Amino acid sequence: MKAEPGPTVTVTVTETAKVTVTADPEPAPTVTKIKKVRVTVTAPPPEPVADEPDPVVDDDDDSGGAYTYYKNCTAVRAAGAAPIRRGDPGYASHLDRDGDGVGCE
Repeated sequence: MKAEPGPTVTVTVTETAKVTVTADPEPAPTVTKIKKVRVTVTAPPPEPVADEPDPVVDDDDDSGGAYTYYKNCTAVRAAGAAPIRRGDPGYASHLDRDGDGVGCE
C-alpha cells in the first residue's frame, strides 16, 4: 500500500516590535588650543640729543635784528631760555603745547 500524502501545513509567524530609545546626546567636546605668538614692535629710533644744542641764528632777517629759532625744548633749556614766553626771541607755537603763551614749561 502506498501512503497517500497528507495535508501540508505551513505556519508563518511575523512579529513586529517597535523600540524607541531616547537618550541625551553627548555634549560636543571642548577643544582648547594654545598658540604662542611672538609680536615684534618696531619703533623709530629716538632723536639724538646733543649735550648743549645751540639755537639757530639767522642774520638775513629783514627786520635788521637777529632771528632766534629753537628746534625743541631741549634746545631752549640748553640755551637757558626756559620757560620761553610769547614775545621772547625764539618763541614759537611748537614749543607751547597747551597754547597758554608759555613754552617749555
